[in-house]
Amino acid sequence: MRSPIARLSVLVLVLAGGGWWWKHKQAAEPNAADAAKAAAPAASGASGAAGKGGPQAVGVLKALLQDVPVTLEASGTVTALRNVDLRAQTTSTVREVLLKDGDAVRQGQVLLRFDDRADRANLDKARAQLARSKAQLGDLERQYRRAQELRAQNFVAQNAVDTALTNLEAQRAQLLSDEAALQSASVALSYNELRAPLAGRVGTVNVVAGSLVQASAAATPLLGIAQINPIGVSFSLPETQLAPLLAATHGSKQKDDVLEAQVLMPGARGARGAAAEVPVKGRVNFVDNQVDPSTGTIKVRAEFENQKETLWPGQYVRVRLTLRTIKDAVVVPQAALILRGNERSIYIVGADKTAQLKPVQLRYPFGEMAVVEGIAAGDTVVVDGKQHLRPGTPVKEQPAAVNPAAAPAKRASEASAPAAAAASGAKT
Repeated sequence: MRSPIARLSVLVLVLAGGGWWWKHKQAAEPNAADAAKAAAPAASGASGAAGKGGPQAVGVLKALLQDVPVTLEASGTVTALRNVDLRAQTTSTVREVLLKDGDAVRQGQVLLRFDDRADRANLDKARAQLARSKAQLGDLERQYRRAQELRAQNFVAQNAVDTALTNLEAQRAQLLSDEAALQSASVALSYNELRAPLAGRVGTVNVVAGSLVQASAAATPLLGIAQINPIGVSFSLPETQLAPLLAATHGSKQKDDVLEAQVLMPGARGARGAAAEVPVKGRVNFVDNQVDPSTGTIKVRAEFENQKETLWPGQYVRVRLTLRTIKDAVVVPQAALILRGNERSIYIVGADKTAQLKPVQLRYPFGEMAVVEGIAAGDTVVVDGKQHLRPGTPVKEQPAAVNPAAAPAKRASEASAPAAAAASGAKT
């Protein structure tokens, strides 16, 4: 048990602590009341200032006037315009292989040689037979002339002349047959040299010297050649873009021009390490004659010069088509558009520094920008802060966070398909 002295000491400490707390509480209450009284006028003044309504700060940008190309983008695959597999046309053995895997070849270049000894012997035999037939023909011509002379002197009957003429005509036919046999032997001999039917690049060579080859369509190709220059790019477009595509191709034919196509290739890296896109220009040379009903797309092919071999068969690329150009278009950021159902409108800053709501028509979106009708070039367009505006609201202008110079580099693929389809039918 605790002693009475210990319990008394604890009681004294508790009473002393309670007195110290009460003293400080009484001292703090007047200070809090004074602070509340001082803050009340300040809050009242602030609310009064807000109630008066100062100018609303907004980000603005001048509407631009420029020519805007109407483009389409699609994913495509590089394809050789001509691709051929070479097989033997004779049964023989390979004597020489005059190239290796991946070589570039020119048209008419000898690629393989086969054992041609038997075919050369057949050619010599055909030549000899032709020479024999010519000699016989000469003899029969002399016999026919002699029979005619004897008949004129009544030394022979007419049937002798007729027989000589028959023998002469038969030998002439034999001569034609021997000439054809010589030509056939010459063709058979030519099959012992395999030549490139086109200029391009060879794939894998599937034979070596000494290999047996056979004249069979089912046999494995000896090698394949793909044309590299010029080269094609095949891609598909949605059927909703068929009308503007055909209008562009028909228009180009009327102007004796072509529909331009571009392949966007990664180029050298810039100062910030970002890869720049280097366009390779070509032309559209094929639009399929029907839409694929299973996918709702139309096949298109463009042709490109490829002397530097920057495009390679089977490569996956992005293709851009420039269908037409909208001249003197009024361009604004898409962020400035206010969407209400099917209606589009834009706030502009009037001469009295107040917000004015203008209805506009969207003609063509591209990247962060859009071509519109309903406002003039040079109008001050509200881009940032428009959600706080009402017609007639005073505004304070500041530059908007939009870079209009970089916007034209972004094309129709970044816009929605319905918007692009609607824009393609607008007037130029």
